Amino acid sequence: MTIDNKDGAAFLAYVTDKLETRIAHISQSILEGQKDIEGMHEYYWENYTEMDQYGYENFDNQQALLHQINANEQQIHLRKRFRKMLDSPFFGRVDFVFEGEEEPEIFYIGIGNFAEEAGHTPLIYDWRAPVSGLFYDYDKGPASYQAPLGTICGEIASKWQYKIRNGRMVYQFESDVKIDDEILMAELGSGGSTALKNIVRTIQKEQNAIIRNTKDKIMVIQGAAGSGKTSIALHRIAYLLYHDRQNLKSSNILILSPNSIFSDYISHILPELGEENIKEMSFDLFAYRQLKDTVSDCEDRYDQIERSLNFPDMPSLYKEKQSREFLNQMEGYLTSLEDELMNFHNVEYKNFTKKEEEIINLFYFKFQDIPLLSRMEAVAENFIDEVETLRDNDMDEEERAIVMEKFMNMYETQDLYVIYSRFLESCGYPGLPHVQLQDRKLRYEDVYPVLYMKYRLLRQTSHNGIKHLVVDEMQDYSRLQYLIIRMMFPCRMTILGDKAQTMEDETQDVLGFLPKIFGKDIRKILMNKSYRNTIEIASYANQLVGITDMDLFERHGEPVEELSFNGGKKQAMEAALEEIVNKLQLGEEQFETAAVILRTEVEAKEAARILKEKLENTGFDTENRFSYLHRDSTSFCKGLTVTTFYLAKGLEFDQVFSVFPSKDQSPIAKQGRYIAATRALHKLHMYEYGK
Repeated sequence: MTIDNKDGAAFLAYVTDKLETRIAHISQSILEGQKDIEGMHEYYWENYTEMDQYGYENFDNQQALLHQINANEQQIHLRKRFRKMLDSPFFGRVDFVFEGEEEPEIFYIGIGNFAEEAGHTPLIYDWRAPVSGLFYDYDKGPASYQAPLGTICGEIASKWQYKIRNGRMVYQFESDVKIDDEILMAELGSGGSTALKNIVRTIQKEQNAIIRNTKDKIMVIQGAAGSGKTSIALHRIAYLLYHDRQNLKSSNILILSPNSIFSDYISHILPELGEENIKEMSFDLFAYRQLKDTVSDCEDRYDQIERSLNFPDMPSLYKEKQSREFLNQMEGYLTSLEDELMNFHNVEYKNFTKKEEEIINLFYFKFQDIPLLSRMEAVAENFIDEVETLRDNDMDEEERAIVMEKFMNMYETQDLYVIYSRFLESCGYPGLPHVQLQDRKLRYEDVYPVLYMKYRLLRQTSHNGIKHLVVDEMQDYSRLQYLIIRMMFPCRMTILGDKAQTMEDETQDVLGFLPKIFGKDIRKILMNKSYRNTIEIASYANQLVGITDMDLFERHGEPVEELSFNGGKKQAMEAALEEIVNKLQLGEEQFETAAVILRTEVEAKEAARILKEKLENTGFDTENRFSYLHRDSTSFCKGLTVTTFYLAKGLEFDQVFSVFPSKDQSPIAKQGRYIAATRALHKLHMYEYGK
């Protein structure tokens, strides 16, 4: 079959046929492999009693079975990827004339590589392949890309863009400028989704440079609301996985995300880009897991936010206990524990004795680099080794436990909770309640100081399995938390956030102190162009917090609606919710997602109850198209979502209703209004209620 591969529609028909053929071959191979697996199982159970006594035949059979199972799994994964490509096999094309050549070579670019047979020249190149960089970085004219053998130079003769849906060509045109603003406009103007969109069709040149960066160990992206920083970070991870398959697997990557809802919102991106999903958790959950042997429960960030909103006059010690001064006080206290915590004496076991002077010498000199509460264990191991050598036989577990206990009893206490409480009292703060483990709950302000103390006092198992850490919402982490991250994860990192979307009552620019923590390996990138909102919405949101330096993508929409509902708090809120029912635009011909964003958990819960009742009276499908997102929610659904501003961070909706009490003009409520406003893609309604 001959094909004019310069004709996008003809090439689509050709490559679709090849994809279907390859999928059919893979399906046949999987079927045959499954039969082989069943045959191996059958042979094993019929013959395992007669296999040789040393187990060589048994081992060989098990290895052959494992090999076939792995081969089948790889084929199943490949088939899944090719089936996904049938929907839209490619989205771009570059005609590139290599230096010294006359005719251009044509490269079609898609979500993944595809060749007629494994090992053959690709018909479609993965968007992460070196040659695909031409599509994102250059217009017509001289161009180059980095290949494994070095820099390849030449000239771009033409660039094409395509939109293919359900295997059909929607449009195709030649683009002689950067990835066309009309394409970007169409993508940004489309309806909101319950999942973060992949942006491979519209990656801009400056974004591509970030995604393909493999040199910098620590990359910090300071991005404006709607700048696409989270998408770029995830596309960067997909690129790194593709670029370094030998050393980097999806299991080597951890994302510290704000909450479970956001984890669900971004969870499909890597599989959509041809990679396995990766581990995600909030840093608060990580801290809780690390402290569960010290306390029974910990507050999270949302407890602290709710307290500051509901009790604005109550003094908060959060900032104080995350500060450099507080940390310096702790370091001084930890030094004093070297003497105060210890009660040295001779240790005797059967006919063997370890003198107090020897123990002191080992403790303060030989093992001085081991954290304090783990040091005596090393001294005990030293004594056990000596005893075993002299007896010429090993101690059993029971003996080792007896000896270990004798040494560990030289600590006056090993209880971190007690030690931290004493530290607080030494600094003039109230101590922690004197309760048993099952009744211990840490306030959020104390969670990370206790975790830091644990890492300073106890030897930790390092997280060497994590080779790349992604930290999202970087502005919400304190200096102390970054110190802990550095101690726990000595790996490459992508750190991203927006200083304007802080959860504090004043802006914290972490770029000021991050270089002091991570050193010269850090690379800072600013992204001031916002793509999410219309000009009207972005301009309104920026005025709320005084942002003047943001570059806005030229997409216009309706003006922001501002309304006030006066009267008693309950009646005014109900009036605002009634207005929302009247203004809500959800339906087949309208928007797919909308949100009502409130200030506190109590207000959001009550609003959800009232709205659900009002909507049911109008015949709205609340069973399938209505959800209340709270801190324990794990999924983000289409339709109307009711939630708080702090849980809405990172999400986006077609239509947003911000509903705040007019009396709360505190700095954190101002931040809440800004975060709510920047969630809106197309329509924004800013409502206030109460006297």
